Amino acid sequence: MRITSATRVFAVLGDPIGHSLSPRMQNAAFAAAGLDAVYVALACTAEVLPALMGTLVANGGGGNVTIPHKAVAATMAGHHDARVAALGVANVFGPGDAGIRLGNTDVDGVLAALDRLEAPSTAWYLLGTGGSARAVVGAARERGARIAVRSRAPGRAEAFLAWCATLGVGTAAAEECEVVVNATPLGLAGSEGLPLEPGQFPNLRVALDLTYLANGPTRWVEACRGLGLRADDGKYGLLVQGAASWPYWFPGVTAPVAIMQAALDGRLG
Repeated sequence: MRITSATRVFAVLGDPIGHSLSPRMQNAAFAAAGLDAVYVALACTAEVLPALMGTLVANGGGGNVTIPHKAVAATMAGHHDARVAALGVANVFGPGDAGIRLGNTDVDGVLAALDRLEAPSTAWYLLGTGGSARAVVGAARERGARIAVRSRAPGRAEAFLAWCATLGVGTAAAEECEVVVNATPLGLAGSEGLPLEPGQFPNLRVALDLTYLANGPTRWVEACRGLGLRADDGKYGLLVQGAASWPYWFPGVTAPVAIMQAALDGRLG
């Protein structure tokens, strides 16, 4: 690819960021669509996040936001899509009439991943209370599912459930949940402990891990599949949210999803 002063720059911003497959996926898609654009991963602190986002947009680019900055991104001035306004987290940004447009396509990714697993919209056990967890609540809100929450921080689960109630998302008991979603960073390193012992709750049928590894499923997904659960990691959700980001960057251009999938699978040279 030939990069010039006219090349539009897009980035995924977070910390840690080295694990992200978004550059591999999006650069393959940009090339396939014939776009003069490049996508990079940039580690940053919360303090410099607004300046980075503003600089990218001011130069015709945009990008995505990942752990742990999704809530900070949603505080930026600009046009907030309905999901951002409701959930208080943003994962995609691009140019807008108000200078910057903020959206949440993580909800699309969660919904698509759960649909692929044929997850019932009954009671979901959510592990974590961060930005990705808020996207899961957004998905539950759109599907009418109730939520149980587990957090390692004392009192945080209760506060999170109180926030869920303000969105009209009801509370479930953990033992009745048929779906469990890991929205914690556990699994990113590939050698950490499991976010939940999959045999702990007998009613579980479906497990979704929002983390992923470059090659193969996470240990938790393997453990869940070993007990007969329908389980998957976060790569399919990454694909869907990445494709759903394109209207924020390239209005009227269709994302080449097959190319993006092939890039994620390592099938491109």
